[in-house]
Amino acid sequence: MADSPVLVERRGDVALVTLNRPEKHNALSLDLLGRLQTIARELGDDATARVIVVTGNPRCFSTGMDLDDLGDVKVIADTQRVLGRARDANAELERCPKPVIAAIAGWCLTGGFELALACDIRVAADTARFGITSARIGTVAGMGGTQRLPRLVGPGRAKEILFSAEPIDAAEALRIGVVNRVVPAGQEVDAAIAMGRLFAKRAPLSLWFAKTAVNVGLTMPLEAALAYEIGLTTQLFTTEDRAEGLRAFHEKRDAKFQGR
Repeated sequence: MADSPVLVERRGDVALVTLNRPEKHNALSLDLLGRLQTIARELGDDATARVIVVTGNPRCFSTGMDLDDLGDVKVIADTQRVLGRARDANAELERCPKPVIAAIAGWCLTGGFELALACDIRVAADTARFGITSARIGTVAGMGGTQRLPRLVGPGRAKEILFSAEPIDAAEALRIGVVNRVVPAGQEVDAAIAMGRLFAKRAPLSLWFAKTAVNVGLTMPLEAALAYEIGLTTQLFTTEDRAEGLRAFHEKRDAKFQGR
């Protein structure tokens, strides 16, 4: 539906998820966040979708939470309710068993930036601008920005972005590791889909376990994380996809993985 706040389009093995509130700069309404969470869960369960690409429009990925939904926030319980919806949507993307790629052009601010941080990989147009502006209005990032950003770029750079509330451009975002690559404006979605199609050729369980190993391992001491990694790897040795991968290697052909 064109009037839906989130659109889903299939590009072969890749599901393209588009934030669709251009008149509001893709502000994250509670309706949008709820729909995004449902879509991420459904695509995670859909064996025909190997990779998810999340994007906005050429002018804006998202400028953050919809202020109309914040108008009634007057007590702590209201704040918890609103931020909980955002947390749940981002968490659904982060734990989705498929690779999730953000294709970003234009403004990517505060909650929009935090949504992009919940994705596995970020591809940016050279027009993209990133920032967390909470300190300008007396708040603090509440959708993962104070936690995911320092894990990505280190605490010092994260604090500079949080303290200044000033945007950085795509080149700086690439330099400090916020994004994986920068492409000319208008090519960000195609570049993300091309990356997704490459990932889609690989064994789905391998990608899921690799994503899980990284995400969970970052919360553990190194020795525990290494043990966790071995446990995940051991499980894959018994799968049909591993047997198919070995056959394809010896037969010098592309493997036909089934996610089993």
